[in-house]
Amino acid sequence: MKTTIRLSVLLGILVLIYSCLSSKIFTDSKSVILPLSDSAALRDGSIVYGLPRTVFTVVVDMERTIEKPGPYAQFADDLLGLTDIIKNESESWSIEGITVKTHDELDPSEFYVISSTSLFQTNVLSLRKEGLILDLNPAIYYSSEKQGSLNESGNIEPHYFDLGSDEYFQLQSDTAYKRLNVDSSFVRIPYIVEKKKKLTVDQLAEKAAKRLMELRDGKHLILTGEANVFPQSDAAINEINRLEKAYTELFTGKTLKETFTFSYQLIPQKTMVGKPVTLFQFSDLTGPVTSTMKGGKPVTIDFIPEKKTKDLTIINRVKTRSTAKKYDKLFYRVPDVVSIRISRGSEKLFDSRKLIYQFGEVIQLPANYIIGR
Repeated sequence: MKTTIRLSVLLGILVLIYSCLSSKIFTDSKSVILPLSDSAALRDGSIVYGLPRTVFTVVVDMERTIEKPGPYAQFADDLLGLTDIIKNESESWSIEGITVKTHDELDPSEFYVISSTSLFQTNVLSLRKEGLILDLNPAIYYSSEKQGSLNESGNIEPHYFDLGSDEYFQLQSDTAYKRLNVDSSFVRIPYIVEKKKKLTVDQLAEKAAKRLMELRDGKHLILTGEANVFPQSDAAINEINRLEKAYTELFTGKTLKETFTFSYQLIPQKTMVGKPVTLFQFSDLTGPVTSTMKGGKPVTIDFIPEKKTKDLTIINRVKTRSTAKKYDKLFYRVPDVVSIRISRGSEKLFDSRKLIYQFGEVIQLPANYIIGR
């Protein structure tokens, strides 16, 4: 009987000792998560992770249009009856399309340190190319959106190499005389001198207009079936159309178009809410304006958060003496949906919605939290 009592007392003492040790081990095995600062010590085995922030890349497609008068613009009305022509050289710019792309990078103001005395189990930390970050961002807003159309017209050489005439010089004959001494007397002997004389501008214009009318007459004969020889394919008509366009542009002028792409990067901040932020200056005459140039109107971007995370509140545990300086919660950031508008004065160029980390709330979840698959 006494032996049984002794064994029972001994077993109770062992259970009590084991429970105390287990409680101590469980208490000591808690993870501690602190914001990275000068006061936070980095011990061996600590994990440093950062929260993401959203970076914007605004890609703007612009088009430059140059109007260049033809060399025979002053004769267009007299020779061809054309009045709606380009008379002065001019340049203009336009914004054809805007693409807004986003990518994530580490926020240098949101680094945290995880220290644990035992096995740290969680699957909410993912190692990505931006760094070790806690990412709960759905991929619904990852794709970029483009508004506006881009004119893919090729660049046209802005010079006129062919003035459209079949000849540019005329031979002018003249009779000259030379004196020869024959038997103590002088004799005048005539001879022919040919000189090249350059055609005047009005003569060249007249020849070009004549050639243009011949092309139109020839095309008319082919299309109406009055020509003696018919082409076997549309190559002849296409070549006539090309030549007709080239000759007509000698009188009406050319319109040259060239496309450009510019990129601007921006890191949104909460301080930008409620006021437009200038991306760049744009002028209809000179295009994008640099800081050293004058003129142009600002192209601005507005951020309008929908504040879908404003009602997220955290109820902290009551701090005790043993937990006053310890934290066992992982910090993560919930992005907020933000309406984005890009405009130039009263003209709206882009309007969309994006997820932006900086406008969301930083909240916490248990350190050993496991996301279900």
